[in-house]
Amino acid sequence: MGLLSFLHKSTETATVDPTSPLLEKFLSGYSIEVMPRTAGNVECFRDILPTGTRVYIAHIDGTFIEDMVHTARRLTDEGFEVMPHFPARLITGYNELAEWIARYQGEAGVNQALLLGGGLNTPVGEFKDSMQLLETGLFDGFSNLHIAGHPEGNRDIDPDGSDRMVMQAMKWKKAFFERTDARVAITTQFCFESAPVIAWADRLAAEGVDLPIHIGVAGPAKLHTLIKYALSCGVGPSMRVLQRRAKDVGKLLLPYEPTELLTELAAHKERHPGFGVEQVHFFPLGGIRNNAVWVSENGGSAGRPASAD
Repeated sequence: MGLLSFLHKSTETATVDPTSPLLEKFLSGYSIEVMPRTAGNVECFRDILPTGTRVYIAHIDGTFIEDMVHTARRLTDEGFEVMPHFPARLITGYNELAEWIARYQGEAGVNQALLLGGGLNTPVGEFKDSMQLLETGLFDGFSNLHIAGHPEGNRDIDPDGSDRMVMQAMKWKKAFFERTDARVAITTQFCFESAPVIAWADRLAAEGVDLPIHIGVAGPAKLHTLIKYALSCGVGPSMRVLQRRAKDVGKLLLPYEPTELLTELAAHKERHPGFGVEQVHFFPLGGIRNNAVWVSENGGSAGRPASAD
């Protein structure tokens, strides 16, 4: 199906009345993701983010470790918790991983990490997944260790569209983390619809994988930007939300905002306190400052920047 046909396919619309107190509660303790390049566009993070916000630093192919460590050091110096990505398939081997960890810890005081497979199809070295990174023992002593999750599946791991291999890996990681002192969580890919998130979280719980979930959410952005990232990142079923938006001529030129998604998830959490989603993690696809402003306007005290304290 062509992209235009896909976007204009008829879908049902949904209306949700935002509930500010629920949003404020749900957004409390949110995190956000940056890259060295995008972080360089922010003059002072204290002006836009709450004190102590966890900031993930994405390590994409072609990024130098020097730039990653520099960004980590800057954010640490400004008073933020820093969680750099460790993409298995971008790391040449044990020695390079040990060097990265030593630099992060020695130069930037980092003791948190997000472990994931990484964007390459073919590993550059001996690691192909986050389980192999964990098995090195090099992350022993870290205070927080997060792993990647995909509410709408991961066809790189399960090409048949099932979740068989992913679920096996999740169970392995759950068992591994039972032997560590680190605080652990699953940080997910972004999506645009609540139903797949709820179903996925319930499925994990049913399989005994009760790790806390930090749900990935795309921050405010233009529609064409979201479509580009969604297609490249393999976001599937919840693309229908973008379909509905593309059909509404009055919204085509307005930025997407995640109000509906977060309100629905917040309401579900209120009705089901055991629901596995515990925090929100933002992918600022429309810009870090724009994302931070949106949270401040919708999350009350949860989004108050440090400079406003």
